[in-house]
Amino acid sequence: MCLHLQEVHTRISSVLSTLPNVASEVLSPSLGVIYGVACDSVTSLFQAMLDRLESCILKMHEQDFAGHGMDAAMDNNASAYMEELQKCAIHFRSEFLSKLLPSSSSRSETICTIMVRRMASRVLIFFIRHASLVRPLSEAGKLRMARDMAELELAVGQNLFPVEQMGAPYRALRAFRPVLFLETSQLEKSPLLQDLPPSVIIHHLYSRGPDELQSPLQRNKLTPVQYSLWLDSHGEDQIWKGVKATLDDYEMRVRSRGDKEFSPVYPLMLQIGSALSQATT
Repeated sequence: MCLHLQEVHTRISSVLSTLPNVASEVLSPSLGVIYGVACDSVTSLFQAMLDRLESCILKMHEQDFAGHGMDAAMDNNASAYMEELQKCAIHFRSEFLSKLLPSSSSRSETICTIMVRRMASRVLIFFIRHASLVRPLSEAGKLRMARDMAELELAVGQNLFPVEQMGAPYRALRAFRPVLFLETSQLEKSPLLQDLPPSVIIHHLYSRGPDELQSPLQRNKLTPVQYSLWLDSHGEDQIWKGVKATLDDYEMRVRSRGDKEFSPVYPLMLQIGSALSQATT
């Protein structure tokens, strides 16, 4: 239905340019309805595919990224949740996308190419978001996370949409991998931060801080799913307010002990948040 309606829309649209303006005015609303029905006929399918891929990514929080030792570092297998995501992406490609998308030689942008790009972009951003929430994160855990990111890039690029054509979401994925391995002291001046949302950087910094520096997720006793839903409906400035509350709590704990030394992540988080506040005022 989607493909047939899209064909009707395309052909009539090409004819409209040859007709008088009065004819275009009469036909345009009906053409819009045809396009809307074409979109509606596949929207639920793409949403179901996205929900399935997101549910795979959420299982990241069941994975052990805190492991130490050579065994954890030398394990070259993809994580279980990533293997599941790969299987889902392959299934979607063979069962649905192969029938809905134009051939690779065609450069035309269709309803389905727009939807699959949107879905693939969301998958990358959703992964980076949850990767930044992983805590604790050992050196071996960082290696595993980096391998999972490489597998994700491959799964999305081969089965959903060419990753290099996705712009900002792809740049963010490529930036986050090396950021994992930078020393905290190197982060402040790293150009990689320009390609990452401030909330991703700040959330990742919690994994480098002491246990008493609670993340908003921990402070508010939320599950990763609950916090992720909250993030979907709030902007970077509102996310920063939640982060700032945890930093204030941490500062009070340190000062109440009479200490004057803070974790190196504390001033860096304040600096990123301060820049964010100035940008939104």
